[in-house]
Amino acid sequence: MAEETAAETEISPERAGELIESGAFLVDVRRPYEWEAGRIAGAQHIEMNDLANSAESVPRGRPVVFYCRSGSRSALAAAAFRQAGWDAYNLDGGLTAWVERGRELDPPDGEVAPPKPGT
Repeated sequence: MAEETAAETEISPERAGELIESGAFLVDVRRPYEWEAGRIAGAQHIEMNDLANSAESVPRGRPVVFYCRSGSRSALAAAAFRQAGWDAYNLDGGLTAWVERGRELDPPDGEVAPPKPGT
């Protein structure tokens, strides 16, 4: 059963793009330095550690797509929000996969920030 839920929650960059274009709420759960380096246009920045306190700012009436650098942190966020009743998804492969598939970042010269030691 857990694998079924994971399969439903994990979406490709292409599917994420479709959901975003059709009005999904996009949440970047990365650290501030990662957000500053580059992000998906239109995303809201709610750091992973702040998600529980900020849950009410995430709308329930439309799909929610979570992402991080590789998809690990955002997978946890998507699973928790889905369990709590949101129509939540995780960008499989994270922002790294997004860029590898030729999708744009904001700002246009942005990058996927590598992890900092000790963070």
